[in-house]
Amino acid sequence: MDEWERVFRQHSPLSPHPQRRRARPVPRSAAFRCVLKYLHGAALAQGAEYQLRLSLFDATYHHFFGRTWRSSWQAARATPPRSFRATFNETVYFHTSLNHPGIVAVVEVVVLAKKGNGDSQHLSCGFGIIPIFRCGSEATDLATEDRMLKLYHGTPRALLHPHFQDPVEKNKYLTVMEKSHLQYALKPHQPLETIIHLLPENLLISGLQAVPGLLPAHGDATDCFQKPRLMKPVTCYLERLSIRLYPSLEEFEEELLDLLNSDRLLQANAAPDGEEVAVRERRLHIGVHNGLRFVRAPQVAVLVPEAEEVLGGCWEAPGSRARDAGQALVLRSRIHLSEMVPHPAFVVCFQLEYVLCSAGRAGGKAVSGSARGEAADMRSVRWAVWRPAPGISDTDVVLPLRGGACRGPCQTLVYQTPPSSRSSWQGKHVESGTVQFHVSTDLEEHLVTAAEILCKDRDESEQPPTPSLRVPVPRRVPASPRGPGLSVSQLVASPRGRGQTPPQDGGITHLEADLGSPNTEPCADDQLQALPFTPLQVPIAAVGLQAGSSCVSLSRASLARLHAAGFPEILDRNQEPVEISEPVELGSFNPRLEEADPLQGNEIILQFLAFGRDAQGSVEGPWPRTIFLTFQFYRFPPITTPRLQLVSTDGGPVTGLTMLAQHLVRVNEDGTLSTRPPGLQLKYMVDPAFLRPGEQRWFLRYLAEHSLQIDVWDGDSLLHVGSAAVKLEPLLRQGQAAVRTYHELEVATTEYEPDGTVLGREALRHGALRPLGVRVAVRGRLHLCLANVGHPCEEIPGQLLSRSRIGPAPDTTVTIPAGSWRSLNAAGGRRTVRARRLMDVDGELEAVLRSHRPEQGWPKQHAWDLQVISAYRDHIKGDSIYQMLSQAITATRTVHAVLGTAEFFEFPLKNPYSIQHTVTIEVDHPELSVILDPREWRHFKELTKSVTPVEEEMFHLRDDLKPQVYLRPSETVHIPFKYQTFSADPAVVVAQGPSGLGASAKADTSSLGKSRTGQTKLIQVSGGKPIALLRVKVEPQPHVVDQTFRFYHPELTFLKKTIRLPPWHTLPGTPVGIPGGQPEMFVRCSDPDIICETKTLGPGEPQDIFLKVAGGPSPQIKKFFVAIYTDAWLAAPVQIWQFYLHSLQRLDVACSVGQLTRLSLLLHGTAAPRRVRAFTSHPQELEVDPNGAFVLPAHGIQDLYIGVRPRRAGSKFIYLNLVDVEYHQLVSSWLLCLSCRQPLISKAFEISLPAGGGRGCNKRITYTNPYPSPRLYFLCTNRPDLLQFKEDSFEVAGGEVYTIGLRFAPSQAVGEEEILIHINDHEEKNEETFCVKVLYQ
Repeated sequence: MDEWERVFRQHSPLSPHPQRRRARPVPRSAAFRCVLKYLHGAALAQGAEYQLRLSLFDATYHHFFGRTWRSSWQAARATPPRSFRATFNETVYFHTSLNHPGIVAVVEVVVLAKKGNGDSQHLSCGFGIIPIFRCGSEATDLATEDRMLKLYHGTPRALLHPHFQDPVEKNKYLTVMEKSHLQYALKPHQPLETIIHLLPENLLISGLQAVPGLLPAHGDATDCFQKPRLMKPVTCYLERLSIRLYPSLEEFEEELLDLLNSDRLLQANAAPDGEEVAVRERRLHIGVHNGLRFVRAPQVAVLVPEAEEVLGGCWEAPGSRARDAGQALVLRSRIHLSEMVPHPAFVVCFQLEYVLCSAGRAGGKAVSGSARGEAADMRSVRWAVWRPAPGISDTDVVLPLRGGACRGPCQTLVYQTPPSSRSSWQGKHVESGTVQFHVSTDLEEHLVTAAEILCKDRDESEQPPTPSLRVPVPRRVPASPRGPGLSVSQLVASPRGRGQTPPQDGGITHLEADLGSPNTEPCADDQLQALPFTPLQVPIAAVGLQAGSSCVSLSRASLARLHAAGFPEILDRNQEPVEISEPVELGSFNPRLEEADPLQGNEIILQFLAFGRDAQGSVEGPWPRTIFLTFQFYRFPPITTPRLQLVSTDGGPVTGLTMLAQHLVRVNEDGTLSTRPPGLQLKYMVDPAFLRPGEQRWFLRYLAEHSLQIDVWDGDSLLHVGSAAVKLEPLLRQGQAAVRTYHELEVATTEYEPDGTVLGREALRHGALRPLGVRVAVRGRLHLCLANVGHPCEEIPGQLLSRSRIGPAPDTTVTIPAGSWRSLNAAGGRRTVRARRLMDVDGELEAVLRSHRPEQGWPKQHAWDLQVISAYRDHIKGDSIYQMLSQAITATRTVHAVLGTAEFFEFPLKNPYSIQHTVTIEVDHPELSVILDPREWRHFKELTKSVTPVEEEMFHLRDDLKPQVYLRPSETVHIPFKYQTFSADPAVVVAQGPSGLGASAKADTSSLGKSRTGQTKLIQVSGGKPIALLRVKVEPQPHVVDQTFRFYHPELTFLKKTIRLPPWHTLPGTPVGIPGGQPEMFVRCSDPDIICETKTLGPGEPQDIFLKVAGGPSPQIKKFFVAIYTDAWLAAPVQIWQFYLHSLQRLDVACSVGQLTRLSLLLHGTAAPRRVRAFTSHPQELEVDPNGAFVLPAHGIQDLYIGVRPRRAGSKFIYLNLVDVEYHQLVSSWLLCLSCRQPLISKAFEISLPAGGGRGCNKRITYTNPYPSPRLYFLCTNRPDLLQFKEDSFEVAGGEVYTIGLRFAPSQAVGEEEILIHINDHEEKNEETFCVKVLYQ
């Protein structure tokens, strides 16, 4: 015990202030490395010896904690010019979870001085303060270079003075030592986090000190904390554990209860009341301690008296114990300790604890405290420690228990030990009781003592044993890794006396069940423990839609084509055409130019011109004949444009795959082309008179930072073609009268392959890694013009419109004014109120007058009305006076709420009385809350630059979690409030896309722009009367969408996706200079029914977002938002992602490449007959029958036959839509999940062809009919763009040979391609497959 007791008594840190331990949950501990290099200054004396002492200090509560670390003594040496330096170069390590700006490190400089009698004394000659955490509870911005710490005169005791202020710069009592400083370096030390379980928190320790459980430094290194290495653990098992108390269990507990009951009456200053203290439970805490701290949280086991075990038939008392049988506490389960290390300072600690409760008497029967709802009290009565001897295997151990005032490892007060005079036949060493058990270890563990390790020469060439961080698996008897089970009372009793209300239960239910068989070992814990498991779901990369620089310069030929196409001109306020501006550099926005612009009115024009196939895009999907667009600009209602037909430049509909750009032309209701000018033009009128106060700045910020997300849909099949994004910054006029820019946007679609591991040559094509399971394909290019025409506020076109007009104008222009934002003030700024009759104001009074009016003349009716009105006034007088008084104490605050962004404000609360009061704050809206944590309060004050003070422990929480604040007479305090909403506006949440039959297709835009109101009551506790009312008016503001994700998933199932976040430094808006590497990220979802959480895999590892979304019925579309934060207080998101989830009917298809697989779908008719048609996303691989339009009878059932012929192996999604061709509505939608296998290759060929164009090449191959009868065969290939057949089918007699003519198309690129030739029979079943490897050189 000597080594453990020496380490335990030498390292006993002082605890932090009690107020610091109230934070729940306790934050993660941060590890630091502080290097104290040298002391430099003119105040040093040459030859004098100096020492540095380092301590931790809480400036908020004026409290030192931890343990002071002392350096070695170093003499000062002279350094030019006329200065002295004492060099230390010592490193100190520590870790703390008190991440508060008030936590600092204090350095004291001590000099060794001589007294007059020749003795030496230690004198403090200065001190300095090292900040550890900056404001915001984050580690200080720690650079790799050294820092100079200025020193102050005096001793650190000055920090305990009541006039000390935090920060230090505000203290006028501290004097800086001129020309003196300490050179130091402080930075986080992540390797220390691997051994935090061996070091107690807030303990300062040098790299030269030995830590039990840690191997010495390896090689030439002297610092064992630079790269710490753990010693190999040994697994121990404790069985047949029992505890005997002196003189007997019954007498010991009787004396303990008598003393506790007397103490209870003494504290209450009361006479005996019939209540007694009873034993509710006996527990034993067992853990491994290394002299510094518990290596792991101690296990808690429930002990039962031996007499109960004998009655239960599960414990057999030996014959030698017949005299005192039943007087022991026993544990029938096994204790598994996997963290034991063969070191002299490693011991096993036992702590016996009693759970007590008050027991009254009702009708002569005892009533336990649990039945009356009282909290349990826990008392520690005994403890013991045991160090295993080296080489121990199986043995019985008997240990004496300790008690009294001796300090133990559990840091609790322990019940006194009996006096020596009471010892009878027992030995003096067992007067406090004994604990005995049988210990065994893993036989295959090689025990190496610490003495053997320390005696090895550090300079020898042999490598020390490599430490293992894994817990060795015991190979003897399987045991529970968590030890014995706990009783239910432990779950309801609070630790150390701060109790909670236990359940209203008269007895104690144990998880350890009595199995009634002496030969059966009971289960240690009936709660299954989760094993370390990594899900096999591969995370997809966050490759959402990004807005790039799409502003292009037009050539003269392009300008001529635009002019010849007849697109409507964009005119400025002088009716002059607006010239197309040259591309400008994004990010050059100057807000001063916008504020000083006299033309504050903005006429935003979006002009969609053309849509064309990408020259290098894929040709897998069908090219649409008509399209329509969906998007949302600012806070205006979401827009779904009418159908636009793609028309080639010669005026005819688009045909073939060679057209690169087709004009957009409106389609009439009868399907004919409109005679209006081509293109689609939309106008948005935005004027400061229509916007709310201060909203002009929000709108300019929206244009500067936001990108418009545009979805392109096939107008016939209602399939999603792709998405595009354009930066809105070119719409900022920057002092110009009008601006106009031309944009060519890539319309891309993101395809997510089925979950699973997707590897192979496809992942490494084009020489770069691509995200697993994600494929981005460019489908086409959208051409549009953005324009902004400035107007004075009184000259906005359409200002006199009374409501928003969303319908098309005759010139194909859709005008959408901000009419719903009109100010309520009159033109002259005065507010006018028109008098109204009481009957028009009060509906209840009108009902009374009309129902009880007598049928007499007008004078009598009028007199009767006046009597009724007078009586009604007297009836409502009390309520009216109360409402007027409430208005007198009501304050209104308006907040502009943005999705996910916290709006912070402070409410000045004054006590109107001349006496003190405790005020309770009640809030009636869940999105409005009081900030209770002072760290969060300080964080928001720094963001808002407010100067009001911050008070620690300002609020007290009642039992119903309502905050209370104490107010002195006529005192005014500032109450911090935070409004934060994660629910989007209903007009924004509505999913954009094709309208279906089962869900409404129109958005509820009536609530767009309307404010919400919440109320806060501040109620006096003594009388329960309100002293102030706060009315919070919420004005919703638009939020920025940074990325868009669209998923297609089977209906009525859960979508589970893991999205890998990009590196944090690439997220716009993240603060620079964050220490400690990658910060922790937090996410919140706009839909509370969606599970959204982050997963951190460890330091330096990527972070993932896990989503679990419940899908609805087909064809429902669910839209939601996810906000991503990098601060723990969720002040403002760094990114907002929007998600679309399309619910489709799922159909799993197992097929082979090149072979036709037939199946059918059952169609259910609606209430009315409809003319429908089936469309597919991959017509080359999926055939439908009937192929054209057909009638689906009302409430009828009809089969739709489909044939699947995949072109490549693997998993794939194909979408199938059933569309009403007359009303263009989506009737049904299916998701076909293909699982394609590769066919068996019977022959392989290889040819070489020249690359770079040419006429191609003709080849021939032969095929022999293996059957004796004539057969008809069909040919197909997986690459029809590279191989064509002379004949798609042929018939050959039995046993005859047929020559198949092939024509290989030229290729522009150099490389190799594998082309498959499938020979199928008359039923499209695959007979043989040939592989031709083509080398393009």
